[in-house]
Amino acid sequence: MTSVYFAGLSSSTKEDNFLQRIKRLFEYAGEGIEYDSGLVAVKLHFGELGIDTYMRPVRVRPIAEAIKKAGGKPFLADSNTLYRGSRGNAVDHHITAARNGWLMPAVDAPVIIADGLHGHEFRTQKISGKYFKEVKIGSGFYHADAIVGVTHFKGHGMTGFGGTLKNLGMGCASRAGKLMMHFNVKPVVDTEKCIGCGKCATWCPVDAIEVEEYASIDLDRCIGCGECRIVCPEGAVKVKDSSSNDELQEKMAEFAHGALIGKYDKSIFYNFVMDVTPECDCPPWRKGPLVADIGVLASRDPVAVDQAAFDLVKDAVGEEQAAGEDKFHAVHGVHGSIQLRHAESLGMGERKYKLVDITKG
Repeated sequence: MTSVYFAGLSSSTKEDNFLQRIKRLFEYAGEGIEYDSGLVAVKLHFGELGIDTYMRPVRVRPIAEAIKKAGGKPFLADSNTLYRGSRGNAVDHHITAARNGWLMPAVDAPVIIADGLHGHEFRTQKISGKYFKEVKIGSGFYHADAIVGVTHFKGHGMTGFGGTLKNLGMGCASRAGKLMMHFNVKPVVDTEKCIGCGKCATWCPVDAIEVEEYASIDLDRCIGCGECRIVCPEGAVKVKDSSSNDELQEKMAEFAHGALIGKYDKSIFYNFVMDVTPECDCPPWRKGPLVADIGVLASRDPVAVDQAAFDLVKDAVGEEQAAGEDKFHAVHGVHGSIQLRHAESLGMGERKYKLVDITKG
């Protein structure tokens, strides 16, 4: 059974503070790993401008230090977005990362946008999936010797939750790869809820939305990126066919698998179960957390670490939901377990795990 290591938040000594525990999690989860001067991609989401719940650089610094201790050369990496946010090309992406604190020496590792200037730099990885026989992975991730996923675990409107699998699957894909995953996702507007604010049209990468009294989406032009649903402040944009959420999760798992082929034996995955917001870190604002901060998890198994994070959130008492209730389904009506089940079927890991609390050393 896979071990998932957990560290709590509270501490009272310098030798056992939270940052020391983050580093110790690497020692537990990565026992025996030697990188031999290899290039290690630290897969992050640098955060949009205007949001503050993305991963904190101070929490990533001990991970970079641990990678160096194991003989690796870490670099901080993400791929460009489909939507018109502040990370749609490498120049804006670098500026956003810098403004959000991702600078040396805050973390002693450079920022690299893994799919190039406009998101067109990728390599094709062959897989044996339900949907894909090959996936398009950002070149920086493809050519890295290992990937250390560092994920802010939170909700997501189309996948239920966003954990390690989403961080790897959506985040390591090139722009073309993201399109492959989103192809069947088509949104519709609830005209009774829409206030005509125009945020969805501003965010749309293909000008598929017009706004008069309310927003109208041209589905022939729509590429299914789903960002209009995420940025709508009134919850007026819905996915037309709910079954496409399940398909998106499975496609996402297949891309995550493609990103890790040849790297499983040297990769480690963190889930920070903190600031568990209902939505992802893409819109330039945020909503209150679903549960109080819990802690951080690490494992060599990307499936188990997501299952463990999901279980911890489910078991916690929520702001509006009871202990034992699927908080993400309550908010979004999406079962995030689809991605876990499909990833397990691909041989990425297992949903059964042993939780090991390393809080007390």
